[in-house]
Amino acid sequence: MKVYVQFKSYLESKGYWEVFIYLFFGGLATVVNFVSYAIVQQLFHLSMPVSNTISWICSVLFAFVTNKIWVFQSKSPSYTHFFIEFAKFVFYRIVSYGLDMGAMILMIKGLDMNDYVAKIITQVLVVLANYIFSKLFIFNKTEIIEEPIETNKKLED
Repeated sequence: MKVYVQFKSYLESKGYWEVFIYLFFGGLATVVNFVSYAIVQQLFHLSMPVSNTISWICSVLFAFVTNKIWVFQSKSPSYTHFFIEFAKFVFYRIVSYGLDMGAMILMIKGLDMNDYVAKIITQVLVVLANYIFSKLFIFNKTEIIEEPIETNKKLED
C-alpha cells in the first residue's frame, strides 16, 4: 500500500495521475470490449457489426461507472445532473463508436485485415478520443454549494 501511495503522490505532483488512472480503466474497458466481442461472435456466431455493437454497450456501461467514480471523481448534485452527464457520455461514446465501426470496416473490408487486429488498433483510437471527450465535454467539475441551515428563531426564544 505504501508503494501505491508513493506512486500516486509522484504522479499527482507531475500532473499525470488522471491520465494514468484513465488509461488504467480505459485498458480495462478495452478488455471488456474485446472479451465481450469475442464471446458474442464465437459463442453466438453473430455478425461483426452486431458483435461490435454489443461489445460497445458493455464497455460504455463499464466506462461510465469507472470514469465517473474513479477517474474524474464527478459528483452529481442532482438526478438531473447525473442523467445529463450520462446522456453526454453516451452521445460522445456514439461518436467514438462511429469512429470504431468505420475504422473496423475500413481495415477489415478495405485492407483485408484480421478483425481482431483491427479491433486492437481501433481501441487505441477510441480510448484517446474518449479521454478528450470526457475531459473537455462530459465530466466538468461541478461545484456543489451547500447552503447553511438556518435555525428557527422561534425555537431559540
